[in-house]
Amino acid sequence: MNKAHEIAQNKLKEKFGDSIIEQSLFRDELTFVIKKDSLVDILKFLRSESDLRYVFLTDLTATDWPDREDRHEVVYLVYSFESHTYIRLKTRCCEGEKIPSVTHLWETANWLEREVYDLFGVEFEGHPDMTRVLMWEDFEGHPLRKDFPLTYEIPKFSHDIDDPPEVIK
Repeated sequence: MNKAHEIAQNKLKEKFGDSIIEQSLFRDELTFVIKKDSLVDILKFLRSESDLRYVFLTDLTATDWPDREDRHEVVYLVYSFESHTYIRLKTRCCEGEKIPSVTHLWETANWLEREVYDLFGVEFEGHPDMTRVLMWEDFEGHPLRKDFPLTYEIPKFSHDIDDPPEVIK
C-alpha cells in the first residue's frame, strides 16, 4: 500500500469507522464498501480534506447481483491529482431503494447517475433530472441487469418494414 492510501485509510477509519463495511487492496487499488447513509459525507471528506484531495470523480457505475438482498452495488471512483492515486467506494442498495445524489459535489455525476438509472434502474435521491439518457423513453426494463431477457429482435428499416427478412439461427 502506498503512502497516500495509508493516509486515506487511517483518516477514513478514524472519522467513519462505523460506516465502513469492508475494505480491500488489490493491485494497489484501495476499495471501501460503505453504508449508503454515509456516502455523501465520505465523498465530501475525501474531496475536501487537505491531506487527501480526491477532487476528480472519474467514474460512477453499478453492478447487479440479483441473488443478493442488496441487489445493486453503486461504485464511485475518485482520483487525487496531488498523490496520483484512486480510491474506489462501493455502496449497496436493495431493489427500489434510492442512493443519495452527488451532483452537488461533481457536475459530471449528473450524466453518470442518469446512466446508472437508465441501465440498472438505481434511482438517485435529490438528482435534478432523473430521466433516461441512453435508452428511449418508452423502453421497458434496464438492459445491464443480469435478469434482463436476451432476445433477438429483427431490425426494421423503412424499405422492408412490411416484409422484414427472415432470421436464420
